[in-house]
Amino acid sequence: MKLNHVNLAVPNVSETAAFFEKFFQMRCLETKGDNVLTVLTDEAGLALTLSNFDAKTVPAYPRDFHLGFIRETREQVTEVFEQMKAESLDVKPPRSVHGGWGFYVHAPGGILVEVTAYSS
Repeated sequence: MKLNHVNLAVPNVSETAAFFEKFFQMRCLETKGDNVLTVLTDEAGLALTLSNFDAKTVPAYPRDFHLGFIRETREQVTEVFEQMKAESLDVKPPRSVHGGWGFYVHAPGGILVEVTAYSS
């Protein structure tokens, strides 16, 4: 069995989609409505949908909920960190994380994102 996609409810679909496109090279496959639903994908085949079907409700995720992105090297992790830092995102420098090298950042919509490499 293969996971098909993950859907995240977010307050602003276009803003959150732009974050994943800019920093994780995801590309938009489809957008429905005005800030209602966007389908993103990456080179590994991950499908991430972002939705806001009820603009009155602000989604809240549990404290430890997060998405994890793997990079091949520590240098690639540091590169993503530097890009985010240059955009004035609130991000702490990479460090040893779970046997790898990585960092955490909050994407628009309050989604916690981990960026880690497990090799040198």
